[in-house]
Amino acid sequence: MSNQAPLLELRNIKKDFFGNQVLEDINLTLREGEVLGLVGENGAGKSTLMKILFGMNEIRETGGYGGDILLGGEKVSFATPFEALEHGIGMVHQEFSLIPGFAATENILLNREPQKKSVLSEVFGERLNTLDRRAMGERAEKAIDKMGVHIDSDMIISDMPVGHKQFTEIARELSKEQLRLLILDEPTAVLTEQEAEALLESIRGMSARGIAVIFITHRLQEILNVCDTVAVMRDGRMVQSVPAKETNVQEITRWMVGRSVNTAQEDARPVPETRTILSIERLWVDMPGEIVRDVNLDVREGEILGIGGLAGQGKLGIPNGIMGLYDAGGKVTFDGQPIPLNSPRKCLDANLAFVSEDRRGVGLLLDESLEWNISFPAMQNQNKFLKPVLGGLVKWRDDAAIREVTQKYIEELQIRCTSSRQKAKELSGGNQQKVCLAKAFALNPKFLFVSEPTRGIDVGAKALVLKALKKFNRENGVTIVMISSELEELRQICDRIAIVSGGRIAGIRPATDSSEDFGALMVSQVV
Repeated sequence: MSNQAPLLELRNIKKDFFGNQVLEDINLTLREGEVLGLVGENGAGKSTLMKILFGMNEIRETGGYGGDILLGGEKVSFATPFEALEHGIGMVHQEFSLIPGFAATENILLNREPQKKSVLSEVFGERLNTLDRRAMGERAEKAIDKMGVHIDSDMIISDMPVGHKQFTEIARELSKEQLRLLILDEPTAVLTEQEAEALLESIRGMSARGIAVIFITHRLQEILNVCDTVAVMRDGRMVQSVPAKETNVQEITRWMVGRSVNTAQEDARPVPETRTILSIERLWVDMPGEIVRDVNLDVREGEILGIGGLAGQGKLGIPNGIMGLYDAGGKVTFDGQPIPLNSPRKCLDANLAFVSEDRRGVGLLLDESLEWNISFPAMQNQNKFLKPVLGGLVKWRDDAAIREVTQKYIEELQIRCTSSRQKAKELSGGNQQKVCLAKAFALNPKFLFVSEPTRGIDVGAKALVLKALKKFNRENGVTIVMISSELEELRQICDRIAIVSGGRIAGIRPATDSSEDFGALMVSQVV
């Protein structure tokens, strides 16, 4: 290692939001080509630290930060993300910032498109230049090649599976010639295992070309597989920084949560032998990136049924189709009554609820308070949290009841917030996920679909979310169907697990069966 100054140094970084200290005395060093894994529970301060480094407006608007950032030995302070980009820092955020109606190429080169001069532009100025489509295509393909993952550069973003959107974001950063440091915030949360492996390989490629990477993820094994250094944050402080080869998943978990996290299912119960409450016959769903061809499945009353399988094989399509978010056909019977497909309202009227995997797209009212997010669906669909006024002529919202139910779930799910009136968009990803659950719980449904409930959240929050689902099932007798990409998570809380492969159910087993048995089902009918 040479004696030259590190690429990046953070010295005594501090930050508070309205008197609430979120970062305290953070020190960090990163060298050229180094891959740093940054881990910590939700709310530990990881995203805030990256926003400071990237010059995000939110930091400036809330009073700035304390401490120094040095880049190549020189002190810098970015007023905007554009300044960070000019200094060679790129960032791929947890939530996508792509233009849905544009193709991948147009998104990759947005505002940096190569242009062609024309006779008119020679006379009237460069505003009349035209886009050089051929050069755009070549540059986009070059950036995609750098990733080592193939995506269709002509595909419109809104038609893409979610993993390809993530790769488009990364290709956009790689297309910037001056890139020296790339921040990846939860890049693998939406990727299949094969895609995640391809991304790790492309991180290794960036490192070999001298690009440093800060990799934030809750998948700790990925950190160990690709990073040189692991830095652990807890409650706004940097509690540990060690070479990746000198630690393991259990140790990192302990540093993150300050306690040992037990993932074993302690109170497994016999699979309930009860009546069928939901029957699915010959279900097909037209959802981008998912195959649902011919699903037949019976769910027993009071059970927690898991649905697992490799990405794109149909597991996410099943709840989205039944709940009317995408076109579907077939027959669904709930509690003895047929449920018409393509009709979300009919599902809600029948007392079914759905926690979507897309928490920001369909899950939350981002600009509204926690109180409004948690109470609104129950108010809208069930007339809850309303009190009669003028002898029942008018119904007015019952603010005390709304505050009470919100407070109940803030405590029960340990939602980290400043108050029940805080806006949903100001919470960390894991806490937003808990609000989505609270919203479904407040409906008191008979039946709950919950899709990827722990995607992109840390081990401590995961254990809490799974425990809350189990408690909701046991105490209220609510039948739950949980869809997850993580088999071990399904094995922790489910009674039975159905594996989807090629758009059909490949098999259903008790959750106590071995991982190997489930793995065999996943690859049993590869399409």
